[in-house]
Amino acid sequence: MIEWLDHFTQTLFATAWDILPILLIILVFQLVIIRKPIPHFKKTMIGFVFVLVGITCFLEGLERALFPLGELMAQQLTHSDFIAPNASPSETPWYAYGWVYLFAASIGFATTLAEPSLMAVAIKAEAISGGTIHALGLRLAVALGVAFGITLGSYRIITGTELYLYILVGYGTVIIQTFFAPKLLIGLAYDSGGVTTSSVTVPLVTALGLGLASSIPGRSPLLDGFGLIAFASLFPIMTVLAYAQISHWLNRRKSSC
Repeated sequence: MIEWLDHFTQTLFATAWDILPILLIILVFQLVIIRKPIPHFKKTMIGFVFVLVGITCFLEGLERALFPLGELMAQQLTHSDFIAPNASPSETPWYAYGWVYLFAASIGFATTLAEPSLMAVAIKAEAISGGTIHALGLRLAVALGVAFGITLGSYRIITGTELYLYILVGYGTVIIQTFFAPKLLIGLAYDSGGVTTSSVTVPLVTALGLGLASSIPGRSPLLDGFGLIAFASLFPIMTVLAYAQISHWLNRRKSSC
């Protein structure tokens, strides 16, 4: 208990040091440049305390729960006794890791739907578009993109193929889609790739990648374990652009009838 409190205190002070520049920037702009007092100063300071404690608790939760859980799941799903009891780990083919792909897709889909930032963007998009873009449809499109991206990223780690090949093909596809997508929704599609890499998705996806790279023979956690976040950011752009094109086509067809 004492050890945990000591670690929590260290994390609390480190977090306070990290958010101090944000507070200073706001104070300087408000008091020096705008030259007006901070409205509801007491409530604002209490809010910063909540932010400080919240981020500290979140970081503690990542270290003690999400990161170990993600790595443990990856290690268990890739263990030779689970996937191929009669084969050596080095001879296990890529298609034997079916449960890994299913877990990667499921965790990517579920964590993306739970992202608060994605919920906020989806609600705003529905309101601004006048119902052309539905919040649930947008969230499902993004979640499907993340699920496919993390699954493909897991395949890359298992097979040991180069990351840049996927990135080049992926962004090439995005550029082609951009030419045909409705202009008003292109920015939303690109932003959708960013809101997925937030507080819920990143810890589990990172832990999954590091766990896979640590468990599979011939893979390096440093060289192969990272990169899943790139997949989680890239493929939602594709799916949202596709969703925007389909929604635009359906609305045009509906209005012409």
